Parts: sequence; structure tokens; C-alpha cells
Amino acid sequence: MSQLDRAELAQQGAIRADGLRAAGVELVALTFVDNSGIARVKAVPVDRLWSAAAWGVGASNSFDFFLATDDIVGGTHSRGPVGDLRLHPDLDALVPLAAQPGWAWAPVWRYDQEGEPHPQDARALAARATARLAARGYNVRTAFEIEWVITAADAPDDPRSAAPGPAYGYARLSSQAAYLRALVSALAAQGVAVEQIHPEYASGQFELSVAAGDPVRAADVAVLTRETIRTVSGRHGLRASFTPKFAPDGVGNGGHVHLSLWDGDRNLCAGGGGRFGLTETAEAFGAGIFSRLPALLAIGAPSVVSYLRLEPHHWAGVFHAWGLENREAPLRLVQGPAGQRDRAANFEVKCFDLTANPYLVVAALLVAGLAGLDSGASLPEPVDVDPGTLPSASRLPATLAEAVTAFEADSALTAAFGPELATTLMDVRRGEIDRLGALPPSELCAVMRYLH
Repeated sequence: MSQLDRAELAQQGAIRADGLRAAGVELVALTFVDNSGIARVKAVPVDRLWSAAAWGVGASNSFDFFLATDDIVGGTHSRGPVGDLRLHPDLDALVPLAAQPGWAWAPVWRYDQEGEPHPQDARALAARATARLAARGYNVRTAFEIEWVITAADAPDDPRSAAPGPAYGYARLSSQAAYLRALVSALAAQGVAVEQIHPEYASGQFELSVAAGDPVRAADVAVLTRETIRTVSGRHGLRASFTPKFAPDGVGNGGHVHLSLWDGDRNLCAGGGGRFGLTETAEAFGAGIFSRLPALLAIGAPSVVSYLRLEPHHWAGVFHAWGLENREAPLRLVQGPAGQRDRAANFEVKCFDLTANPYLVVAALLVAGLAGLDSGASLPEPVDVDPGTLPSASRLPATLAEAVTAFEADSALTAAFGPELATTLMDVRRGEIDRLGALPPSELCAVMRYLH
């Protein structure tokens, strides 16, 4: 039956269900992230996990054309209301949810009804890109930073309502100490290794960093972490917003991505003979990403509201530059402290946000890095000042429409994504531009504030 061993999947699903029942789990949430960055879900009773694993759970093809606002756009490959897909849980990623007693969660693979992989499955695309890199003898360790704003549930438009205090201030942390403790405890129980958590710059804003891992696992963790934050916030009388721009005059939430290139147990971002210790291989990988930043914005900053966040001099990375520990550059090399660089050195992509589908993000970054390896690319001279102060500064796309144009012109990305997904993604981006592009900033922020 194509790539699916139905009998084996049913058996493994039944075994996992036994363990979940023993842990008090009654229901399993099955998620995929759509092309607008929204985690969509179907759920099954634990007694039906075996069936979901073997035969999948039905879901319409039309989800590929959903906007974040739940409008459904047309497109070249749209079948409208016709057809069905099957959602198959990845049993290896299955985890009981500490923040939702009685529930477990698993991300899914999407197949058609004949058992063939769906060409628009973002998670499968991320897995293929990871496999391409592995075939070259390399692996990438990846992590997403999660930033969010909390408000009191009864004052959802006031970012000062739940966490008073200055930026990075202990007062803000102590005001929500019980909430933050509950959040980290829940994540730890779900196998998510939190490395740090702290108040951020904007009113009501916090940031959480997790340990790096395999790219597909990193995207899974990004989904699980965000949904855990949302759930724990609600249980504490709070509301969480991951939007890139909570209010037009505020500082936005980023979705920075860290990634390091490894050859076995050797970190190629350190110990080399190039600038700042980069190896030639790591520089080529980073250069592939750097040269494609305009196109990558269509994946990593995929919403109209994303471009309200991408302002000069806000540490969002809007000029085409890179540098060592330069927080105003969209591509930042993080060395880490002396004595730990062989483990810590990595590239950080700062111009992305959390309206992005994390599976598409890791896939696009790996594809770009692979293209850099194939061409033997090199990075330009690094910038050690705010690039916006330089007369020669080149701006990255300032609108989603400009990013769409850049993506469609990039043959490496479009070829790797495949004609159906590459086309549909840009159909969805244009649909969002048509639906939201003319809204004034205040209205746009209000519409998008709690969708992701």
C-alpha cells in the first residue's frame, strides 16, 4: 500500500494507545500547519489512535488555501470542495499534554486517499530537505525563539494589563512568576528543553528559547511550545498574542531561527580558518541563506502584518547585511563564549516571525543552504555597525508583494518546493494581500492580534 504499512501502523498505534490510557489520556489532538501559519487540528479518542495511524483522519484539500482569517482563496491547484486527504499521526512524536490533562498531541503526515504523500505537506518537505542534507554527510541543529505578549483576558487590547514593569525588568518577571513557572514545568513534562525565559522589550512581552534539535523536531517543538503557551496563559487568566505587531507603534514579536551546520559531531560554524572561525562549508551554507533572504521573507515573514514589524533600527533585520553579533542584521553569526564555541556557534535569522509555518521555514533555510553548498557561495564583507546608517545599505523587501516576487524568481526554492506547493503558497500570499493589504495599520493589527 504505497509507503504506508497499514498493519504495522495499526499495531504501533494500539501499543501507544495502551501507554496513553495508563497515563490518563482520553483524546489525541492531531495537528498540521497550513500555508498561512495556522495550526489546524483534528482529534480522536485514544481508542481510535490505531485507526488514525493506519488509515488516517479525513481533512479537506481546501485547507491548503485557507488564509489566517479563515477566508478560502482560489488558486491554480485548488479543487474547491472536492477531494480528501488523510492525516496520519507521527507516533514517534506523540506526547501527553501536561497543560491539557487527558489529552495527547501528535503532528501529522498528510497523504492522499491512495496512500501517496500529499505534495503540499510542509512537514514532509522539511523531512525531505533534512534527508538531502544528510545525503551530503551533514546535519543541521535548529531552534526557534518564541516571543509573545500577554494581556489580561478581560483587557485583551492592553499589553500593559498583565505584566507591568520595564523592559527586561525583574518586576515584570515577578508579576507573573507563577505563570512562567507553570509554563516551563509543562514544557519540561512534554519533553521540551527550555534554555531560558525572560521579559522582552515590548510591554507585556516575554521570550522563550529551547534547545536545538533536528529541523523537523525543531518545527514540531515550535508548534507544541506555542500551543502550550496559549493553554497555560488561558489557565492563568491571560491571553497570549504571537503577532508580529501587537499595535502599530509597538515593538513586534519575532520568530528568530537559529541553525548550525554539523559534520557528525563537529560544528562547522566554529574552529575553521574563515572569518570568525567559520569553516568554508559553513560559510557557503550561510551564504546560500544570505543571498536568498529577499525570497525567504515570503516564507518566514509571510503576512501583510509582518512588514509592520520590519522597521529599521528595531533589531528586526531589514537591511541586506550580516555580521558577528550584529542584532540589526537579518543574518547574525552567534559565536558564543570562548571555550564553548565548538558547541554554541550558529547562524541566527532575525527577520522571520511567528505567522510563518515552521516546517516551511526550516525547509526553505535548508534548501537555501544546500544551494549555497552546491555553488560554493561566499559571504560578503560583514557589517559591524547598524547597516541602516550606511549610505550603501540595501533594503530587504518592504512589502509582502515584493517578497512574493523574489520567491517566484528563485529557482532553487521553487524547484525544491515543487510546482504545486510553490504556486499555492504564492496564491495564498496574494490572497492575504487582497484581503488585508489595504487595511490601515491599527485595523490590521486588531484583525491579526490573536490569530496565530
